[in-house]
Amino acid sequence: MLSQSRLLHRAIRIQNARTYASISSTSPPPSINTVGPYQVFDRNVKRIQRDKSALRDGGERSRTVDYVRNEVAERMLDRFLDIKRNFDTILDLGSGPGHFSKLLETDKVQKSIMLDSSEATLQRDSDSEFEVKVQRIHGDEENLLQYISPNSQEAIVSCLSLHWVNDLPGTLVQIKEALKPDGLFLGAMFGGDTLFELRTSLQLAETEREGGISPHVSPMTDTRDISNLLGRAGFTMLTVDIDEVKVGYPTMWELMEDLQDMGESNAVIGRRNVIHRDTLTAASAIYKGAYTNYYKYPSAYAPGLSACAEMHGSEDGTIPATFQIIYMIGWKPSPTQPKPLERGTGKVNLKDVL
Repeated sequence: MLSQSRLLHRAIRIQNARTYASISSTSPPPSINTVGPYQVFDRNVKRIQRDKSALRDGGERSRTVDYVRNEVAERMLDRFLDIKRNFDTILDLGSGPGHFSKLLETDKVQKSIMLDSSEATLQRDSDSEFEVKVQRIHGDEENLLQYISPNSQEAIVSCLSLHWVNDLPGTLVQIKEALKPDGLFLGAMFGGDTLFELRTSLQLAETEREGGISPHVSPMTDTRDISNLLGRAGFTMLTVDIDEVKVGYPTMWELMEDLQDMGESNAVIGRRNVIHRDTLTAASAIYKGAYTNYYKYPSAYAPGLSACAEMHGSEDGTIPATFQIIYMIGWKPSPTQPKPLERGTGKVNLKDVL
């Protein structure tokens, strides 16, 4: 049994528990009295960031930086068309303005239900840009079953939205529950090596200039975990593959500006809201490998940074940004699905075949 003084000391510690930093004043503080998924991202801040990017300059800046999502949506469509089945309705989870749904044709799908947590992004583009019928639902992807009934969807697709979900295993379970038996889930999300050039450049610069590092690029799911997560969620007949989209930028500054216009700014709970200008300048130099000026103006650079020269820069003077994409396909179990034979029922000896 704990003594009365120790109980009082523990109560004081709980009352004085540190809260997490947040940009949004409307974000609820983390609760210390409940058990639930670990909160990595501030979903309210992410919604505000995406709303602002969709409304900036009437949505034109947001449309300009659709190139990554449009490319991934086209690659997803190739996988979708390989499935020899037609669908009356699909659910586009975390649809944004409809990068994937805009590519659908009526000979494959009749209607797309688009669900997204950012209403401004969801409503950015008009219905005239879609060949299929569309229905828009403003809702949080983490609470899918609050908006979609269980066992109601023929197919659910998700194009680059699941990397901002706090409870990915729970969200995959909800996706499986929302599907009809033998329903299809097709998804694409950023993998762990996404923007590794930016991450390493910022870490090196911050260590050199400030003596430590803090998270500036969101943590991503490791590619090796996806199959396990899909299996734990109850999906069968899994297919997981990895691809990369490489984009060239003049400097790190254009990359960071495009990420902001994409609504992909940092939303990690406890993040630093300010990065010192000299740290960003050093990170840009490391990224591009622009150390030809180091030997002309050594006083402008901290000692040791010259060892990081030519880290990522290309010969043509641009910098590459790598977006690693994990594509996944899973099916909700059904008695009608093909199943492997039981062990020992084979009639052909492999020795005779090989």
